[in-house]
Amino acid sequence: MATIHEITQLTENRFVNLYNVKGSNDKGHQANYFVASRAKNVDELKITTKKVNADGVSIYSLYGEKRDKVVLIKQYRYPIDCYVYELPAGLCEQGENFKEAAIREMHEETGLKFTPVDVDPMFEEPRFTTVGMTDEAVAAVYGYAEGNISDKFNEKSEEIEVVLADRDEVRRILKEERVAMQCAYQMMHFIHDEEPFAFLK
Repeated sequence: MATIHEITQLTENRFVNLYNVKGSNDKGHQANYFVASRAKNVDELKITTKKVNADGVSIYSLYGEKRDKVVLIKQYRYPIDCYVYELPAGLCEQGENFKEAAIREMHEETGLKFTPVDVDPMFEEPRFTTVGMTDEAVAAVYGYAEGNISDKFNEKSEEIEVVLADRDEVRRILKEERVAMQCAYQMMHFIHDEEPFAFLK
């Protein structure tokens, strides 16, 4: 296992920061690694705390009386300079648990009211997103949405189109569009399983 010798914070931004991590392993390799993190400083890095707390949430939500649609967002993302299909998601605020964050984020991004379902905690545990470049961990929240779509709660920086997709539209999206990985996995559950949340039981 590698030993970390030094961590230097390279940026001071609101939502994400870059850290330079220097270390070495038993094979004699000297690492000069760059880590993106939601942490505000070195003391909050997961390297330092050794805790896997939820930085944010990803929301897998069904919609409609028959619960035969999944709530997706089509959002512009600067790193790829185009729109990508994602699950509604967002960061947890200070002192907010991840289910509260999911309810708030669903409303802010879509205008919809979200009701989480109770599941075995193992399905909600914060998991790492892209662990080769960031220590970000996200909790999955499952539930049902209702109401009318609205963009009036979006931040000025957000370019979001809400999509209530049935199984045919989900298949088309998977075949033809750019889709975030976690969203793609849940869309596969949605089109394959007669009861999309069956895997949670």
